[in-house]
Amino acid sequence: MPVRDDAWPAGTPNWVDLAADDPQAAGAFYGELFGWTIHDPGPDAGGYLLAMKNERPAAGIGTKPDPAMPSNWATYIATDDADQTAEAVRAAGGTLHMDPFDVMDQGRMFFGTAPDGSTFGVWQAGSHIGAGIYNEPGAYSWNELHSHDLDAAKAFYSAVFGYEYDDMSSPDFTYVTFRQPGGEATGGMTTAAILPEGVPSVWLTWFTVASTDETVAKAEELGGDVRMEPNDSPFGRMAVVAGAQGEVFGLLGPVSGEAAASADA
Repeated sequence: MPVRDDAWPAGTPNWVDLAADDPQAAGAFYGELFGWTIHDPGPDAGGYLLAMKNERPAAGIGTKPDPAMPSNWATYIATDDADQTAEAVRAAGGTLHMDPFDVMDQGRMFFGTAPDGSTFGVWQAGSHIGAGIYNEPGAYSWNELHSHDLDAAKAFYSAVFGYEYDDMSSPDFTYVTFRQPGGEATGGMTTAAILPEGVPSVWLTWFTVASTDETVAKAEELGGDVRMEPNDSPFGRMAVVAGAQGEVFGLLGPVSGEAAASADA
């Protein structure tokens, strides 16, 4: 079981959380879907809930800051110094939603928007490092930017977080992975080709599951809907679904038996 107890390296996606109309209902949905135990830290947390998997923090669920905004999953990126990163965001042409602030003793954070329109969180670990479990059924496994201006996004995130890119594109598909110099890939970026009209550049969170098809069926049973039907890929069996409050996320599980048999042949 991939777990972590120490702060994530700077530049690594280290946390995801859901901004929802009804956090309690969202907690019930994901508790059924991913086997999460929902923990309420108490009044000081302002209603923010922690989703626990195998007694480790897997994700957060909170109230939307603006009732008019759609429910959505946010990706946070690790930093060793939130204030310094905020200055780097401004210098690279991004904007801040707020100045960096402390979250009790948990850490220091802010939200920003890149020049391509994508919004992201930045998390400097305190007593809360971010995800304590990952790449495990019921935990996030990959964070992926779908951008309307991929070149601008690459330039911005490289300037702020030091990313280097590896191009995995094919004639029919544009895709790069990002990493710290000398490190392994920690996320990906692609164009906005699959986004519905009017949807801005967005970070998509992928969760690992034991069975993509079973999880899709469960999501529909709980009030969600399918945005991309399950299909096999070189990385596993993938699907994109929306939760009961409209938030979109990806599912990644083992390839189907037929595809696995074909690969072994």
